[in-house]
Amino acid sequence: MAGKNKKPWRFHSKKAVVITVCMVVILLLILVLVYDGGTMKPLKDDQGNAIASSISEKIFVEINGTRLGMFIRSTNKDNPVLLFMHGGPGMPEYFLEEKYPTGLDSVFTVCWLEQRGAGLSYYPGMPAEEITVDQLVSDGIAVSSYLCNRFGKEKIYLMGHSWGSLIGVKMAGKAPGLYNAYIGIAQISDQYQSEVLAFDYMLDTYRREGNTRMAEKLEMYSPYMSQKKFEHYFVSGFRDTVMHDLGVGTMHAMHSVFSGIFIPVMTSNAYTLKEKINIWKAKSFLAKSTSLRKEMFGSKLPEQIKVLEIPTYFLSGVYDYTVSAILAKQFLSGITAPIKGFYTFDNSAHSPLFEESEKFVNIMLEDVLTGENNLSDKE
Repeated sequence: MAGKNKKPWRFHSKKAVVITVCMVVILLLILVLVYDGGTMKPLKDDQGNAIASSISEKIFVEINGTRLGMFIRSTNKDNPVLLFMHGGPGMPEYFLEEKYPTGLDSVFTVCWLEQRGAGLSYYPGMPAEEITVDQLVSDGIAVSSYLCNRFGKEKIYLMGHSWGSLIGVKMAGKAPGLYNAYIGIAQISDQYQSEVLAFDYMLDTYRREGNTRMAEKLEMYSPYMSQKKFEHYFVSGFRDTVMHDLGVGTMHAMHSVFSGIFIPVMTSNAYTLKEKINIWKAKSFLAKSTSLRKEMFGSKLPEQIKVLEIPTYFLSGVYDYTVSAILAKQFLSGITAPIKGFYTFDNSAHSPLFEESEKFVNIMLEDVLTGENNLSDKE
């Protein structure tokens, strides 16, 4: 009979999947080899010439008994110094600065610190029990002192994003004399409550859209049913999948963690191949072997921090459900500070500094550097 020896359709389908996967792996290997560098590019002017007053370096500094890596960049090294505390736990963000330039380095001398156990600051065999919130706060304060001494500043500016905002706001409370101001982006307050609000919002959205398949999958991780399953919600990566699917994750327009995060890391010119691999090894290590995630969900910052002695600014995207903008605003309202301001970004989710960088930098120039809050949301 004609066609008797033809392979079943499912065989061809599986074969096509295998071929596709192999092609993706080969493409990734090519990209990694092409972009494997680990060196910093100098900052250049409009004519392509290196800016004489600029700084662009990757360095390692001994801090509190461990080796911490960081990137420092500025068009003018005499600019005010800004320490950036990244999110995660364990997700450095300098690669996003490469892909989505913020312009911060034209206003500040920016130090993109990679926290103990993360990225450049990871090494195999690290003692997991030594990596705690208190230790990261201590490290951040020590790095702040290093930056003051190196650049001849009495004080610097402190910026924390997401997870880094939990560390940053504690640093600001513990060592206010080191800082001109504290800037919290997607500021954490009560992260467990934030996750419950996000879960409710996403489940309701899928139901309203008639997407029963995703609604049913999400319901399996309900915080109202099983704490263990809710914890698996994070470990499995499903949380990131649904947040990015609905535009409430890293960026409102970023719908894929693979293309939005993984590829930019692997094609970064600032990291060597080994350092790129270490970013992912470190992220897994911090999530599975340390107490950081447990500490994050146990922290109820509005109960712990009532007063900050320095100007305090919170900036949130209206689409952010990774960290609740509503809870961040409530947190700020309960803080007594010399001056404070809350800023909503109408076209952003979790990362307004990368999503609406022009507005973000303007706030830094007009309000933060002048100690004002004229551009903040009106009550």
